[in-house]
Amino acid sequence: MILAQLTDLHLKAEGHLAYRQVDTAACLAAVLEHLRAQPVRPDLVLLTGDLADAGRPEEYARLHAALAGLEGPVYLMAGNHDSRAALRAAFPEHAYLGTGEGPIRYTVEGFPLRVIALDSTLPGQGGGALGAEQIAWLADRLAEQPHRPTVVALHHPPFVTGIGHMDALGLADAAALARVIARHPQVERVLSGHLHRPIATRWAGTLASTAPSTAHQVALDLRAEAPSAFMLEPPGYQLHWFAPDGMGDGTVVSHTACVGAWAGPFPFFDGGALID
Repeated sequence: MILAQLTDLHLKAEGHLAYRQVDTAACLAAVLEHLRAQPVRPDLVLLTGDLADAGRPEEYARLHAALAGLEGPVYLMAGNHDSRAALRAAFPEHAYLGTGEGPIRYTVEGFPLRVIALDSTLPGQGGGALGAEQIAWLADRLAEQPHRPTVVALHHPPFVTGIGHMDALGLADAAALARVIARHPQVERVLSGHLHRPIATRWAGTLASTAPSTAHQVALDLRAEAPSAFMLEPPGYQLHWFAPDGMGDGTVVSHTACVGAWAGPFPFFDGGALID
């Protein structure tokens, strides 16, 4: 099974650039083209938040059109730049998004790897939190299938990354989430976005990670006083590969794709001999 994770799209309305610099729609188009060209297509695509830049209906309409030609099931999550109401209105066919103003949370069943999606957004704020009710909901869902390999996904990473200005906008109740995750060894991975960089750490008895943005990346600056800034590094996404049928060792293996017009692929061997 292959799960493709796209995150932090920050789509703007037609004719607008993010931060006056980034054509996020063109970046997303390049990412989707790259994803479609993969030799093995993903079984499902998960978008882990900040789908729109300002949560406007016209931004979600643009996202809806961009995703229309994508094969296979697509699942959406909210981030701190998103509007739950506008997202739900733009994707009425995505019944799992629910209705109203409450958190968007759901499970994805029917695959070798179970996915549980949480909503860490706090409307009007850059940082996130899950809240006691949603953490209890997660505990109940994990208890339902204690032996089923599972990925838990949310927008805000539950760990400190060292990028100070982003850590200040992290997950406020990460410790409460960690207590639940640590009780459930079937959680193979905790996936998130928000950081606009590929980052991974050991956390709560499993591996927690962030994926790169499909557009701009946060500057890699580990000084505590580092300014809030971004880089026009290549867009990217991740493929999470899970093979419980003897092909792999039953764990999730993650690959980061760097999107761009790169030369290759070139062979290592010629006529069975390593090229000198």
